[in-house]
Order: sequence, then structure tokens, then C-alpha cells
Amino acid sequence: MARKPKQQRSRATVDAIIQAALIAISRQGPGGTTAREIAELAGIGVGSLYEYFANKEAIFNAAAERFVADTVAMVQPLVPQLVRMEIREAVVTLLRSFRDFLEQNDQLYLKCARHAFAVDMAVYQKPINRMLMNLFSQYLMHQPHMTRVPRIPALAFFYINGSTFTMIQHLSEETPSVPFDELTGVLADMLACYVEQHLADDPS
Repeated sequence: MARKPKQQRSRATVDAIIQAALIAISRQGPGGTTAREIAELAGIGVGSLYEYFANKEAIFNAAAERFVADTVAMVQPLVPQLVRMEIREAVVTLLRSFRDFLEQNDQLYLKCARHAFAVDMAVYQKPINRMLMNLFSQYLMHQPHMTRVPRIPALAFFYINGSTFTMIQHLSEETPSVPFDELTGVLADMLACYVEQHLADDPS
């Protein structure tokens, strides 16, 4: 059987290391994860691990980048649909899609995000928040009447940061006190009511 080209084998090894790091983080968080455990999960020796990454922190950074890239890849196909929706429907659709994404692969990303937020790993949250701010800007371009709503930057900051944290917290609970659909409905209604109220006050 023909051997894989070296570059292709290297890429496969890097992917295996990143996947192993995500699995390890999902189990006990970055603080409890060792390089040896990552190497064992990846099916390589510790020495081989350091042929591809300088240290454990570099592996964690690569895992964070994978998480962010996959999150962005999940949202991007939704953008053309979201920006044309009424604000309440757009919020519910986005949050449901985010939930489904986090719960894939035996909740791998949800468990990683849970640990990441617990230790304030901003490397996970900030790039995703930037992507959501960009989505909000595109929404305003397609819904120009929304620009009449006051304090839009503060509104976007509050809902993007608040809803992301709230979703992670809710999905991390084994027995949530409220159903997911009720929570998303409240978040969507709060934003929609704020927008509708101020548009009604300024119908110009």
C-alpha cells in the first residue's frame, strides 16, 4: 500500500493532536490536561507531540482556534437567512443553531466551552463575539430601520455577551430550571420589545 505523502501525514497528525486536546479539555478542563494525556489520545508519543507544537499552551491555542473556526463555519451559511428575518425570529434561529452545534459529537464543544468560561479563557469568547458583532452589523445593513434604535453599540454588546454566557450556562446544567425554548423566547422577546418600543416612539 502506498504511503501517504509526508505533508498529508503531518496534517493528519496535527488534526489528531487538536482533536485529542479538545477531548481532554472536555473531560477535565485545560488545567487538568497533560501533554502525555493528549499524546495518548492522539496515538503518538510525547516526543512526537513536540515535533508539531512548542508546548501545551500552543496546543490549547490551536484547539481554541478550531473551536472558533467551526463556530464561524456554522454561523456563516445562516447569515443570508438571518439578516432578512424579523429580529425575534433571527435571535431564536441563531440560538437554536448554536445549541445544536454545541451538542454535536457527544457535546464535545459544549463541555470545552463550559471549562473555558469557567477559567475565563477569553481566547474562546472574544473571536466568537467579534463574529456575532459582524453579523449584527450585517443585520443593520439589511434592516436600515433598526438604525433608529438608540444605543445600538451598547445593545449589541449586552445581548451578544449576555446571551452567549447564558446559553453556555443553561446548556451546561444537567437539569435546567427552565426549558431551552422558554429561555430563547425570553431573550428574543426582550430584544424585540426594546426595538419595537423605540421604533414606535420614533416612527420617522
